[in-house]
Amino acid sequence: MTDQIPSSFLLPVTLLTGFLGSGKTTLINYLLKHHHDEKIIIIENEFGPVNLDSELLNTSTDIQIVEMTNGCICCTVQGELTEALHQLHVQRASGELQFDRLIIETTGLADPAPIIQTFFIDDLIRQTIELDAIITLVDAQHITQQLDEHRVAQSQIGFADRIIITKTDCIDDVQKSQVLNRINKINNKAQIFQAIKGEIPKSQWLDIHAFDLNDELNINQGFFVINPSKNQEVNFKSIPYAKPSNAWNDNICSYLFEAGELDLKKIGSFMESLVEQYGNDMLRYKGVLAIKDNEQRLIVQGVHKVVGFDYGSPWQDPAQKVSRLVVISRKLPFETLNEAFLKTVAN
Repeated sequence: MTDQIPSSFLLPVTLLTGFLGSGKTTLINYLLKHHHDEKIIIIENEFGPVNLDSELLNTSTDIQIVEMTNGCICCTVQGELTEALHQLHVQRASGELQFDRLIIETTGLADPAPIIQTFFIDDLIRQTIELDAIITLVDAQHITQQLDEHRVAQSQIGFADRIIITKTDCIDDVQKSQVLNRINKINNKAQIFQAIKGEIPKSQWLDIHAFDLNDELNINQGFFVINPSKNQEVNFKSIPYAKPSNAWNDNICSYLFEAGELDLKKIGSFMESLVEQYGNDMLRYKGVLAIKDNEQRLIVQGVHKVVGFDYGSPWQDPAQKVSRLVVISRKLPFETLNEAFLKTVAN
């Protein structure tokens, strides 16, 4: 254990994931090119003894790249990544290195789960690093085939707080509608952005604070289009409905539990049982719950079996006291679980 680090010293970390060729390096290059004043350390890795991406990244004296070439980052997460994060903390605390944030760019074949868990199970990392958000890039031209053939592509989308879709200029409107609907079925909590050649303001994917216990719980109904020709103007568009294809066989999807005011003891027992029984399959989940005889919202948020609870702001209008819990998970017996959830409603 280590002494508690002041919150102002916590290092914000963004996990950047996405399948091979989705545009992660392009996004990073755009960030580095337009933000010379910010000192960033990038941890990136690829398969094989030579890191090809290190030759693609435009580096400067403010950017230091920690190259991990011993294999997939998710396979060495309990060793090499943890050691690298410890070393970076020591160098930052001593003043040997000065940097403002860390971006971890995973290989396109990496499941984010073991990487994310590192930030919750290691004492030093938990006390010195703030996991800001998981950003997933999606290649619109090839994502349908990737989802059909590679389960890890589903996991990358399922864990995401923000999804950035690239190469939409390579498909027609019907195909784009299918892609948007399929992504939203897997993860209806993440905001979706459409960007060209990585040209997206850093405010849309950095400093998101996605793991804070806050009152926001949005069920996504659309996507944001970044227009680089109009000073990166951001426009919101509804997702055009596309009938789900019979070919979709994704084993990860979003579940919404919804009810009125809940009994605190009953919902506590429900959540304990849910996490204990299905936590290994639950990638991300968040709830904003209305508790009987309590004016404050109860916030619940978790990753697998790591879960946090806290009270948020008070309900402004008693008529709006609706409990919602969104779970992004591998297949759950939803009907059975929903019946149990509804039994937590206060009498």
